Order: sequence, then C-alpha cells, then structure tokens
Amino acid sequence: MSTAILTGQPVPGSSLEGDLRGLGFDVRVASDAADAAALLAAAPAAERVAVVDAGFVGHVHALRLGLTDPRFPASAIPGAVTAQPASRAALTRAARAATQGPAGDTAVRADALADRIADELAADEGELHRPELGALVATVPSDPQARNEARQAVAAVDDEAIRLRTAVKSRDGFFTTYCISPYSKYIARWCARRGLTPNQVTTASLLTALIAAGCAATGTRVGFVAAGVLLLLSFVLDCTDGQLARYSLQYSTMGAWLDATFDRAKEYAYYAGLALGAANASGDDVWALALGAMVLQTCRHVVDFSFNEANHDATANTSPTAALSDKLDSVGWTVWVRRMIVLPIGERWAMIAVLTAVTTPRITLIVLIIGCALAACYTTAGRVLRSLTRRASRTDRAARALADLADNGSLADAFAALRRGGLPLPAPAVAFAGGALLIAVAALTSYGSPWVVVAAVVYVVTSGLALARPLKGPLDWLVPPFFRAAEYVTILALAARADVNGALPAAFGLVAAVAYHHYDTVYRIRGGTGAPPHWLVRTIGGQEGRTLAVSVAAALLSAQGFTVALTVLAVAVALVVLVESIRFWVTAHYRGAPAVHDEGEPA
Repeated sequence: MSTAILTGQPVPGSSLEGDLRGLGFDVRVASDAADAAALLAAAPAAERVAVVDAGFVGHVHALRLGLTDPRFPASAIPGAVTAQPASRAALTRAARAATQGPAGDTAVRADALADRIADELAADEGELHRPELGALVATVPSDPQARNEARQAVAAVDDEAIRLRTAVKSRDGFFTTYCISPYSKYIARWCARRGLTPNQVTTASLLTALIAAGCAATGTRVGFVAAGVLLLLSFVLDCTDGQLARYSLQYSTMGAWLDATFDRAKEYAYYAGLALGAANASGDDVWALALGAMVLQTCRHVVDFSFNEANHDATANTSPTAALSDKLDSVGWTVWVRRMIVLPIGERWAMIAVLTAVTTPRITLIVLIIGCALAACYTTAGRVLRSLTRRASRTDRAARALADLADNGSLADAFAALRRGGLPLPAPAVAFAGGALLIAVAALTSYGSPWVVVAAVVYVVTSGLALARPLKGPLDWLVPPFFRAAEYVTILALAARADVNGALPAAFGLVAAVAYHHYDTVYRIRGGTGAPPHWLVRTIGGQEGRTLAVSVAAALLSAQGFTVALTVLAVAVALVVLVESIRFWVTAHYRGAPAVHDEGEPA
C-alpha cells in the first residue's frame, strides 16, 4: 500500500486523512521534520510515498491528480509531493536537503515541508510533473481567514463534474463527441464505482465486436442488423475504456497495448465477417474487397505513424502549411469538417454499422474503401506539403524509428551494406519504384509467371538500397508506407490471380498476421521500449523476404498449392509474432514498465 506522510500543524476537523485513505494511502503523521524524514526512510521501498502538508485544503480530485497518476515517477501539487519507486532515491535526497537548518542540523519545523521537498526534487530530477488543476483548488492557507476562503472556493466548484468532463478525450471526432461521449462517460463512472478496470472493458469491447462479426457472417438480414448494432455497442465500450482510465487514473502499459491491438483486431475481424456473410447470403465473393479495405486502412495508419515518428523530436519544426492548419483550427466549423474528412474510427464504424444493417456487404466495403481512399489522399497530401515546406532537422532517433518501421530483413540488409552511400536518388523514390514494379507485374501477368520472381528480386534490392543511408530526408517517412503497400498489395494481387477458393481468405489471414507485427512495432516504439528484436524480424523474413517467398510460391506452385502455402505462412507468422509479443508485453507489465496512455487514433 502507498504511504502518505502528513507534516505540519494538524487542523481540527480536516477531512484530509480520510481523503488520503480513500485514495489508497496508509496515512502516517509526522510530529516534525526529523520524524517526517524517519517515516520516509521507513516507508516500503517498492511502494509510492507522498508527503502532504496537514494544512492542505483542496479538492479530492486535485489530490488524485497530484498523488496517484501512475504515468509520472514524481509529481506535486501545492502542499503535496509524491514519488514512485523509480524516484524514491531522489525524493529522499530532496527531503534531506529540505529539512536541513542553517547550521546543517535537521530543522525542527515541518511547515511547508512538502513544497520545499517539491522544489528540491524539481532541482534534482528536473522532471517533476505538476498537473494542470484548472478550477480545482489545492492550497495551504496561512491563516484561519485564508483557510475559510479556500474552503468556500472548494465548495463552489464541483470536482466530480470536472472529473467527468476531463475523462473525455480532449480531441475527438464529431460522431464520438456528440453521439457517444455525452453518455459513455457515465458508463465509465459506473464501471469505476463497481471496481471494473479499463482492461476488462477493453476485453468486453473485443468480445462484442467478435460477436458482431459472427452475426454478419450469418448472411441474414437479421444478422446484418444485429451486427451493426453490436458494432456500435463495441465502439461505445471502446470509448468507455479510455474514459475509465482517465476518470480513475488507471493507466498502464498493458492497457495501452490491449486497447490499440484490440481496435485493429475488432475492425479486421468484422471485415472478415462481412466477407463470410456475403458468401453465405448470395454466394458473392467479396474477400478481395475485405482484404483491400484492411490493406488501405493499415497503410493509412502506417502513414500516420511514420510521419509522427519522423517529426517527433525534429528541430526547427515549423512550416507555412502547419501555420495554415493552426489558423483553420481557430475557425470552429472547419475543425469538425477537417476531422470528419479523415474518417476517424467513430465516423468509420458508424458508417460501417449503418451500411451493414441496410445494404449488402459488397456495398459496405466499396463505400468504405472509397471513403478511406479519399481520407488517405487528403491526409497524405497535407503531410507531404508540410514536409516539403518545413525547415526541420531530423534526429538519429527519428531515423532509427523509421528504419525499424521499414521492417527490412537480412536480404535487404545485405544489399544496404553493399552500398552504404546509397543511390543518388531519394529513398522514397527508390522504395516506390521497386514496389510499383512488383505490384504491376503481380497484377498484370498471369498466375505462375516467372516475371513475378524477377520483380520480387528487384524489390529486394531496392528495399536494401532505400535504407542504405539514414532516413533523414524531408519525405523519407514515406518509405515504410511504400513497403507496407508493396507487400500487402502483392499478396492480394497474387491471391486474386490464383482464382481458387480459399486463396483470398488465406491471403487475408497472412496480411492480418503481418499487420499485427507492424502495429506491434509501432506500439513498442511509442512506449519507449524500442522495436522488436532483430531475431524476430529475421525469423519472419523481413518485409522483403516474405514478399519474395510469396512470389516464388506463386511462380512454382499450383493455385491450390499456393493457397496452402499462404495458409502455412500465415499460421507460422502469427504464432511467432503473437507468442513473442504477448511475452514482451506481459513481462514489461510485471516488471513495472512506466505506465503510458496512448490516445491513439482520434475517435
């Protein structure tokens, strides 16, 4: 249990001890600064410890924000300071410095000790978190009149209303903001009061979406209507889990990973359900559309990830295009139009749910692909313009992140090593040329053509050459999306050319397994843990190795044999990446990895 040490003169009638116990603290009272130092040293080293001024007056939610947020090793508000185990040594040093009298002896008074420790801790660590309190009150009054005024200020502000309001993501899509969040935040509070965790709500959202996919797979109108309703319910729960995390400050590395991973699993499982439903309803084969929707959506996300990582810590990170974007954000209606144009998850899932209920899977997937394609063109064009007009120097960390997102294996690394200086061409041009050639050959030649293998070998070479130099150019963030498109679309094209039952579903499974690996890479980089280990990338072939393997299989095997090969490869990749990914995230969770809360894709 966390420990809170009360210092200073006790205040009769104060509810502070009860408030701290309600927040999960074991409260200890220090008679003076020396006693506070002794209690601090005696507190369990593996637990959070807080030093709080006994004269503190403020909202309980202010204490919650300042003393219980797991994302920050050390934090403080007026009258209170806390540290998690990672910062306990710094807190001890700060307490020692704060309790020294003029002659070097331990001071006997404990007045304002918490604030003095916070100042010393900030000087020592340099990264003391001080949460934005807004209208919340947190103060240590100096006299009875000030105390009375502070209590009146506390009574005048409803901290529960603030807590509910701030549980909602600050930047969301139109549909989520006006059609989901007005009531989902109350569901989040209901869950918190019953001890439910965000991870439990995330799992419930996944199960609901999988049931929705199963309903869609029945191929009946009742099944389609039920699927649409359940998909919307799954999205409500998807919003609720993040709101519950913010409401109760239950952030965790595991939770961020589950939330992000399950979002992709839900959506892509639903695409498969639509494809099965079309086949069961009328024999309509829409697996190519389902796979195309998954490829397009994944490539959109990779564009987002790559652009953000490339500019995460860039210096002189300004551009006229970005300035125009900021100016447009100051005009109310343009904000919502621009957020809806990019078809965020809320609008996207609402559209899918309605179309599923009232039309056919084919129409649903076609409209989805058109909408996502327009959104992708809008966002990518804007980011290209920003990159071309931005005067920014990208860091080695950004270049490393882009190289990790590229997912090159041993074959491409070998060609990169042969020409370390690279070609006299921009890396995106090299990556695009190799990928475009491969896709064109796979799509335009007949099944079994040896030219696909030739194009795949050229693609392996260009994949290596594209990464022969650090990716620090203005458009080098386009390299990972080009690689994703080349690999995924080649698999789709070859499976479609095989033209046998089972080829496209097997290709869907393979792309889903590979996409999981690529998403997992992103979440590890975002969490500050680095990309997956090199042995994992080499074991599953790297993006160019998998593409070459699929191309060779298409050239050498019959259509039925190719389907079997895709299935085997899908199962093998899925097993390897899932086992290693689950091992990594579970281990990180139990080792006490820093808690994160990734807002992810705007809802």
